[in-house]
Amino acid sequence: MINYLSDFRIGIFVTIIVLTTIFLGAITGKALKYFLYRKLTDKEYDATGLNFLRHLVVTVIYILGFAFALIQIPEFKIIGHSFLAGAGVISLVAGLASQQALSNIVSGIFLVIFKPFRINDRITINNFVGTVEDINLRQVVLKDPENNRIIIPNSVISNQIILNTNMHDTKCCKIIEIGIGYDSDIEKALEIMKEEVAKHPLFIDTRSAEDKKKKTPLVNARVVALAASSVNIKTWAWAKNTTDGFVMYCDLLQSIKKRFDEAKIDIPYPQQVVTLKK
Repeated sequence: MINYLSDFRIGIFVTIIVLTTIFLGAITGKALKYFLYRKLTDKEYDATGLNFLRHLVVTVIYILGFAFALIQIPEFKIIGHSFLAGAGVISLVAGLASQQALSNIVSGIFLVIFKPFRINDRITINNFVGTVEDINLRQVVLKDPENNRIIIPNSVISNQIILNTNMHDTKCCKIIEIGIGYDSDIEKALEIMKEEVAKHPLFIDTRSAEDKKKKTPLVNARVVALAASSVNIKTWAWAKNTTDGFVMYCDLLQSIKKRFDEAKIDIPYPQQVVTLKK
């Protein structure tokens, strides 16, 4: 009877510990998440570190809580002694099994410390383009333009080249290059490209005060190549971010093509001149 009563008390105690751990983990996670998203309204606040810390704190709470619950059960102590002889093999297997997980955790800590990107940054990794939505102990979550979620382990990111379009400066330069026919009016084509870029509502002036004093042109356009079938001309258009840059780029392709048609400026197909000798 005494053993049953003791086991019942241990069971109740373990249940209380487990439920308390789950409750504490959930409350802590929600509290930190609420604090995190409240701070996101401040544009100068870096939410990356707090978001990673939220995952870390909740994980530690669960590990400590369940570990404390297990050691309350005497049978687990006995099982531990019986497997003591095979501790070396178990350690080896556990080490190999946790190697990748540990690598992800360490890599995640380095990502938070050195900050090659932050939450809400737009990055490119392994040809995957997306906005950083979450950084946790194991992985980074990207949201792509089609609203898909791209899951990349932290250890993979640590060994890749990362393109960050938001680091230190969000401005975006879109390069528009078009080939026109050799018989077309080059000066007119360059002028049309400058005009269309300058009047677009998403275009921004990146000239410094000194550039303006020197009367540097608002938009530059240049002949960049004499190709086999065309004269290639190029202009540079600046927007405040990549989203505006993409919209502006698409609009300018359409408006420049329309203006070229009106001005009888030809955009030729690839051509070859064949000479027949007798």
